[in-house]
Amino acid sequence: MKKVMVLFLIMILAVGLLAACGETKDSNTGDKKTLVMATSADYAPFEYIESDKSDDIIGFDVDLAKAIAGKIGYEVEVKDMDFGGLIQSLKSGQADFVLAGMTPTEKRKKNVDFSDIYYTAQHMVISKKESGIATVEDLEGKTVGVQLGSIQEGKAEEINETVALKVENRNRIPELIQELKAGRFDAIIIEDTVAKGYLDKEADLTSFTISDDPEEAGSAIAFPKDSDLTEKFNQELQKMKENGELQELIVKWFGGEN
Repeated sequence: MKKVMVLFLIMILAVGLLAACGETKDSNTGDKKTLVMATSADYAPFEYIESDKSDDIIGFDVDLAKAIAGKIGYEVEVKDMDFGGLIQSLKSGQADFVLAGMTPTEKRKKNVDFSDIYYTAQHMVISKKESGIATVEDLEGKTVGVQLGSIQEGKAEEINETVALKVENRNRIPELIQELKAGRFDAIIIEDTVAKGYLDKEADLTSFTISDDPEEAGSAIAFPKDSDLTEKFNQELQKMKENGELQELIVKWFGGEN
């Protein structure tokens, strides 16, 4: 009889422990408090690392992500990867959203959803001052470097349809600058806001901007298809535009209005 009672008590205890475990697990289900932001941290002042100060990824996009996520009750974990892998990170579930100065092209929209535009910039062609490159036509017969998977890569291919040139890509912006300085590229195409930081430091470089289709210009936040975060982010982004918070971030990181 005592053995039966002991077994009975053990069974009750085991069931209780299982139930307790189940309750803990269930209480966390769907209660995700951290969102993973994928970016390519080579794109100052949008996202970059000041390696002489820390390993943290900082920049305009990071501040924007934390501001919006905070308003809807989330923290943000930032993951650095090559720009060309950002869309795939959303499709594979590695990230909840991408903030990386990304332009919402029609091709990208087939794979992911985008927020409203949060910042607009222009393409800039950078070359050495002695190169004699001052117009798009001057790129004929030249080797032009672009970031892999970027909107500038598409722009270079578009230019190549009317002005014969050789397009080469690299994963990171600093690689493009190094290839240009080493003479392996005659010119590179990057975003004007990003280019400014390099032009300020490199006295032997010169530049000019390329106009673009207004409907294909600007940066937006990318999400997996049908993510419920898209509308939530859009709502907060709109509020930030209206109350001046977005402009404050623009002034902080770019030093002017846009």
